[in-house]
Amino acid sequence: MEYTSYKDIKYYKECATLVEGMGFKLVELKIVPSKTTTKISAMIASADPSVNIGVNDCAKVHRVLLTRLEALLGTEDTTMELTSPGIEHNIKNAAEFEVFTGRDVRVWDKISTDWIGGKIKSADDKQVTFEKEDGEVFTVLYENIAKAKFIYKA
Repeated sequence: MEYTSYKDIKYYKECATLVEGMGFKLVELKIVPSKTTTKISAMIASADPSVNIGVNDCAKVHRVLLTRLEALLGTEDTTMELTSPGIEHNIKNAAEFEVFTGRDVRVWDKISTDWIGGKIKSADDKQVTFEKEDGEVFTVLYENIAKAKFIYKA
């Protein structure tokens, strides 16, 4: 799995500060300019890993974040889609592990060729550390992760 630092995503820092001030975390930000309209897609998550977010949360952040991005981009010719990760989110960027600290996640480990997982204890730019339900702690290098997704518990 590849690690792309959030520092490398244009306008991420400015937007993440705003979103965090509202009690959420910015998971993803994509800005795609075209001839007529700039398309923006963003994903937010709750700052508390035990709390899911709803449509009202997304609407509240959408209004504020779109206004900030239009000011940063210097245009109102924008469209924006803002989503939550959902209950079975697939992690695409290894940097997301840090954002989702405290969440239950499973990864497909290329070394053991099996799904392994637990609650994310910590993450950096090279690896993620999990804690299983029995208290066992283990670490997986991003280069050994083929896929990663939330563990949904009903």
